[in-house]
Amino acid sequence: MRHGDKINNLGRTTAHRRALMSNLACQLIQHKRITTTLAKAKALRTYVEPMITKSKTDNVNNRRLVFAKLQDKEAIKELFSAVSDKVASRPGGYTRIIKLAPRMGDASEMAMIELVDFNTVYVKEAKAGAAKKTRRSRGGSKTTSKAEAAPAAEVAEAVKPVAEDTIEAPAKETLEAPQQEEGKTEE
Repeated sequence: MRHGDKINNLGRTTAHRRALMSNLACQLIQHKRITTTLAKAKALRTYVEPMITKSKTDNVNNRRLVFAKLQDKEAIKELFSAVSDKVASRPGGYTRIIKLAPRMGDASEMAMIELVDFNTVYVKEAKAGAAKKTRRSRGGSKTTSKAEAAPAAEVAEAVKPVAEDTIEAPAKETLEAPQQEEGKTEE
């Protein structure tokens, strides 16, 4: 029985599992996207996200804590420079797991794990000067200020209805109904 055993051992000894997670994390940090099995991707997410959180505050202690797990100077440089700059405003959820087709050889479930902020397909462009909308009440102040009413009045004046004299009548052919084929009745 598991009884709350939350770690997925992935069929490996402790040392082998630590080496596997370290290597996968280094590759994810360097390449921003890797393809692996679904079980490894889920285990990697819980392994790498605390490290990314530590990289947000760049100090000697956090670098040592992350280096103790990764053992790769290039990955540490990348994590504390490029990755930490991109995820600085994100409160969590730095990785995304996307399921792929099963592997041809043994039909194991495959997945792609990627760093969320480095995918240009899913990242929304932030508008300059746009305030973040909150999901609070929709009812605000019902009165409009003069500053808000002035542009609306200008728009109303600019868009005046066109007199009916200036509209030309369409050609006679377009007004006639299309001819019915012989033998068919109108339903």
